[in-house]
Amino acid sequence: MVKKAKEKTKKTKKTKKTKEIKPITAVGRRKTATARVWLYPEKGPILVNGQPIQDYFPGKVSEAFYLRPFQVTTNLGKFRAKIKVTGSGKSGQLGAVVHGLSRALLAFDENFRPQLKKHGLLSRDAREKERKKPGLMGARKAKQSPKR
Repeated sequence: MVKKAKEKTKKTKKTKKTKEIKPITAVGRRKTATARVWLYPEKGPILVNGQPIQDYFPGKVSEAFYLRPFQVTTNLGKFRAKIKVTGSGKSGQLGAVVHGLSRALLAFDENFRPQLKKHGLLSRDAREKERKKPGLMGARKAKQSPKR
């Protein structure tokens, strides 16, 4: 009896397979922020943590900064992106997003390398906060030593 139940399996209907566009993935970092970027070669919005990028990073200065990789490679409006960013503050996160977008564009087409490199978009800004050392008030500030 059990064997008959196992033999009977549901026949699934064959559905047409749609050609799904595979994303180009990259990671960008700045300070303690990490941005995971999924770039799709189609028109669409750029979303950061589920919000449009202009809402997450408001202002003209920020807009000029995050659109730079697309402007340098003359690909403005040709890509859709989904970005997850964590850590640091808004400034560090913006730098991480730009680094991630630049790396994703490079993964899409290696011919973009000279333009991105010339504008310094591929180098990771390694400046991070220095750790506090024991016996000091901060990273370097110490108590004033007695004169005599």
